[in-house]
Amino acid sequence: MERIICLAVGYLCGLLQTGYIYGRMHGMDIRQHGSGNSGATNTLRVLGKKAGLVVFLGDALKALIPCLAVRLIFGSRPETAGMAYLYALYLGFGVILGHNFPFYMDFKGGKGVAATAGLLASLDWRLTLACAAVFIVSVLLTHYVSLGSILVAVTFFLVNIWLAYGGDYGLNREVLPEFLVLLAAISLMAVWRHKANIKRLLAGNENKIF
Repeated sequence: MERIICLAVGYLCGLLQTGYIYGRMHGMDIRQHGSGNSGATNTLRVLGKKAGLVVFLGDALKALIPCLAVRLIFGSRPETAGMAYLYALYLGFGVILGHNFPFYMDFKGGKGVAATAGLLASLDWRLTLACAAVFIVSVLLTHYVSLGSILVAVTFFLVNIWLAYGGDYGLNREVLPEFLVLLAAISLMAVWRHKANIKRLLAGNENKIF
């Protein structure tokens, strides 16, 4: 039951479409411009750096805050402490689903990059540093935000396996396979949401951030 509740609460949090709201505040539907999604990268390209930063932070915080709350609530009780990170991952997954597939926007939202950033920041500082380093270096070298986002999804999966199976999350051993499956689902969704970008990268005509 806790898993379903966390997933549902996360989905509701994910429905807060920062890019769409910001665009409407400036008299436009962000989905009608640029790449057509409501995420931070498209907002950055269409409305500039300030708008992109505001949207990124908004979309990250809607995952970061509730995931930290779940860790605090369940981690503070001995009977649920071994499940806290699993429940946080379920909630984060729900946020990403709500962001990517908002029912009131015909299930057409963003790509979940900022929401994933909020999720990973809520889990472990080493995971955050690793993903941030991979993203920054890849974008500085290639100027492709999409490539950086895809590499972050891979890093998110690999580093989390190391932390979870190394005992850093204090997870009950019997839920480790479930945690792994959920990690894979989140990472594969991130890559799948960039399928059009992957095609353009392979064709050599992907948009560069600068």
